[in-house]
Amino acid sequence: MGLVVHKFGGTSVAGPERLKAVAARLVAAQRSGTRVVAVLSAMGKTTDDLIALAHEISESPHSRELDMLLSVGERVSCALAAMAIHDLGHEAISLTGSQAGIVTDTAHGRAKILEVRGKRVDDALDQGKIVLVAGFQGVSTELEVTTLGRGGSDATAVALAAALGAEACEIYTDVDGVYTADPRIVPEARKLAALSYEEMLELSGAGAKVLMLRSVEFGRNHGVRIHVRSSFNDADGTWIVGQEELVEQPIISGIAHDTSEAEVTILGVPDRPGIAARVVRALADAGVNVDMIVQNVSAEGHTDMSFTVPKAEVGVAERVLGPIVAEIEARGLATDSEIAKISLVGAGMRTHPGVAADMFDALAEAGVNIGIISTSPIRISCVVPAADVERAVRAVHERFALHEPLVSGD
Repeated sequence: MGLVVHKFGGTSVAGPERLKAVAARLVAAQRSGTRVVAVLSAMGKTTDDLIALAHEISESPHSRELDMLLSVGERVSCALAAMAIHDLGHEAISLTGSQAGIVTDTAHGRAKILEVRGKRVDDALDQGKIVLVAGFQGVSTELEVTTLGRGGSDATAVALAAALGAEACEIYTDVDGVYTADPRIVPEARKLAALSYEEMLELSGAGAKVLMLRSVEFGRNHGVRIHVRSSFNDADGTWIVGQEELVEQPIISGIAHDTSEAEVTILGVPDRPGIAARVVRALADAGVNVDMIVQNVSAEGHTDMSFTVPKAEVGVAERVLGPIVAEIEARGLATDSEIAKISLVGAGMRTHPGVAADMFDALAEAGVNIGIISTSPIRISCVVPAADVERAVRAVHERFALHEPLVSGD
């Protein structure tokens, strides 16, 4: 019998009826002849509610205890789903992340999976049971409960699929798949039948919220085929696979946007080596993730160094950089939280010149000013004013006619 790992997000298990629907889907999958493992998220907004509760108790909740608290939501979902499966006449067992053998590092709140010891899951499958695993959590090398960060249930599911040799990992969510752009901004956006791991990595890293970045990395590194689909219907979704599996490869696959970053600028940076390294190293040591970076000469003839960081980490960046700015005798430090990033992604960029020019033309015609620009072989990203991001996404989507069906040779 083949094995398929199923993952259900918070909206898919938001209440008793949704949990019963999930149970019925899993029973049907087992009846079709596959061994079934399911990874469940917490119900609805349970995690948000638990975080809010923690902050009512403490202004700065202890990281270990916060992980203990937040790990509860997924366990509730799994236990309730197991009860529903039993009521349908099938055997099921719910397991915590640690019981399922999810071993992580020691970073509370953002732990990384180091290995999966899947013997207990395998034994339960051999007994004919549907196995329900609490997502978003594991046990550290120091035997502490850890959580994996936002979207961590995706990583749990793909890691389990890799460790157990699953045929595929089915990610059930509240959308029908991956689209050429956010359908809330571009209603005519088209659902994609398939994407390469590399394209999905770029889209996830650029702000697409459909899949957690680390889950796609797991899939790529271990060859796990990922199927993103809706839990509310039986339609095919979007397959995330290796490049070699894709028959048709468009020039552009999609557009992602991200409004979660801010721009930080060190004004009047002295012209001497080592300053960029010093700045970026200090931010890295403080746990601040730097994304796009550019150095430019201002109208006054001074060199300014600009980069983007998560908005939530601007305060940390300011505290870290303040002493450095003073020591190097720069002119000052400025921040701008009213920015957004728009990214164009497509494997066909490698062999088709002019993509960047077309993107910049579209933004210019829409009256959108471009700030920082960064690229990879299959991605072009631009910083734009936050107020213009939706207009920018629509303009670029229309310029590349991404709403039109893919035809051979596109």
